[in-house]
Amino acid sequence: MSEQPDSGQEKSEDPTEKRLKESRDKGQIARSKELNTLAVVMCSAAGLIFFGPAMVDLLLDLMAYNFSLERDALYATDSMGLHLLESVNIGLKILAPLFFVLFVASIVGPILLGGWLFSGKALAPKVSRMNPGAGLKRMFSIKALVELLKALAKFLVVLAMALLVLSLFQNELRALNSEPLPDAISHSIWILGRALFFLACSLILIAAVDIPFQIWDNAQKLKMTKQEIRDEFKDSEGKPEVKGRIRQLQREMAERRMMGEVPQADVVITNPTHFAVALKYDPLNSGAPILVAKGADFLAQRIREVAAENEVIILESPPLARAVFYSTDLDQQIPAGLYLAVAQVLAYVFQLRQYRAGQGKRPGPMPTPDIPQDLRKDD
Repeated sequence: MSEQPDSGQEKSEDPTEKRLKESRDKGQIARSKELNTLAVVMCSAAGLIFFGPAMVDLLLDLMAYNFSLERDALYATDSMGLHLLESVNIGLKILAPLFFVLFVASIVGPILLGGWLFSGKALAPKVSRMNPGAGLKRMFSIKALVELLKALAKFLVVLAMALLVLSLFQNELRALNSEPLPDAISHSIWILGRALFFLACSLILIAAVDIPFQIWDNAQKLKMTKQEIRDEFKDSEGKPEVKGRIRQLQREMAERRMMGEVPQADVVITNPTHFAVALKYDPLNSGAPILVAKGADFLAQRIREVAAENEVIILESPPLARAVFYSTDLDQQIPAGLYLAVAQVLAYVFQLRQYRAGQGKRPGPMPTPDIPQDLRKDD
């Protein structure tokens, strides 16, 4: 993700949801090394304070085990190897609790800012990182200067706290020389734990300054120019010409499907030229006639042509054609207000079919359907 302005434009716009998701997928989120260091040092201090007594006991056992060898063991060829394995086992028992605490701290520290994130893209090698010119540019950049000042400030704060800790514990450190060895080891672990705790307290100040800076710096990197937002909108929504072509293809597919239903219709009602609607009535499967096709102007003409080719009865009833066209969607039943009007038309259609089949008298003129006032649509 480039940090440079795009085409000279100022990055003044907040990042979009897509930009935030892409940056997270790439592992580009706010992280604070100072927070991680604080978590590790604080947990180290807590581990020494809480596990210190048990560690001292095991350490004394290890020393006793290694400094009290029997004479026969010195001359046995395999005893030294076994002795070494047992020493390693005791040593692991001494360090295991502290190592576990440090392991947890190394995981929890980064999660505290930015949450859990594993990105394979962040681990992928980048040629730009191997470019000496780019490396020199980063070394002498404003960001490098800020990092240098941060490191210097951290060094001074930690140094001041270390000197304060030494002054606080100087009497106890001097007293270690006069204490018995077991007591001196236990006392030194206790001093080390408290010293690490005070050093961690100094790191709290550094982390309190670094965390807001990292959040602000990451937000600045993610800002976008107006042109980037427009380009992203085009990519996500699609270019107008592509969307227009897609809509055109969708209309053509819908028209072909609709025209395939016209031969199955019972009647086509026309305006006679502006509108055409095709209705199908199946008393066994539906309670009301269904609109299988409708169209205006050229599409209405195509519906009439297909109906004529397939010997579907075509009737003129402008008020009813307009009412069905505007009130009913494709593959939906007509509204209840048109039941009577359509029933009159279908009854006339069935009489006309019987006449054409030679099974009845020629019907008279088609009755004028009665259209409810709320469903009338005048041209």
